[in-house]
Amino acid sequence: MSTVYALLFIVATVVLVIGLARKIAQYARTPAPLKIPTTPAPVTQTGVVMRMFREVVFFESLFKSTKWTWVFGWLFHMALFVVLLRHLRYFMDPVWLPIQLIQPIGVYAGFAMLAGLAGLLVRRIFVDRVRYISAPSDYLWLLVLLFIGISGLMMKFVSHTDIVMVKQFFTGLMGFSIGTLPVDFPLIIHLTLVALLMILFPFSKLLHVPGIFFSPSRNQVDNPREKRHLAEWAKAMEE
Repeated sequence: MSTVYALLFIVATVVLVIGLARKIAQYARTPAPLKIPTTPAPVTQTGVVMRMFREVVFFESLFKSTKWTWVFGWLFHMALFVVLLRHLRYFMDPVWLPIQLIQPIGVYAGFAMLAGLAGLLVRRIFVDRVRYISAPSDYLWLLVLLFIGISGLMMKFVSHTDIVMVKQFFTGLMGFSIGTLPVDFPLIIHLTLVALLMILFPFSKLLHVPGIFFSPSRNQVDNPREKRHLAEWAKAMEE
């Protein structure tokens, strides 16, 4: 079992890293032929940076669009961020002080993450206009994330897992040494779904995570009168 999961996470990590790198390179190469910032837009590069910061951290455009979706979406993403930081302890020795300090908060963040996901799932089921445009994969990703969160909390409050062994397994795996993984049902479900998420992430709509930084409606300066916008391929045609 330990060998199977070691190989699974090696494959998942390779797929995630290479897949993300290829997608980000594709986004970076894709030309933006038009000047299309969503107005009102900043007229300086500093303003664009601040706008992107507000968008990434506070979900500014979603807040202006629909408050209920913003509440559940922001709650889920911020809680997930804290949970991911908390999980860094399994990959470092010694554990950095900031990671140690957020350990108690990370437990509550797990419940907050589930609350946000549950709200987003209920929205997809009961809001007509959202249900109409929802694909099966939209429900699948919400369910996968829900079960990742549920199985993670089960290891904390229902069926306690030997986290020391789990840490030894992953720190050893980083050095290409296969240790022993506890065979606990919640842990196996948790790790299987995490590996599935890592493998499919670069090919899913969850790529809005890096994609937002390449969105021309967000990352462009609103200066069409001051400076002519010309895509690289258009420059080549002119020359």
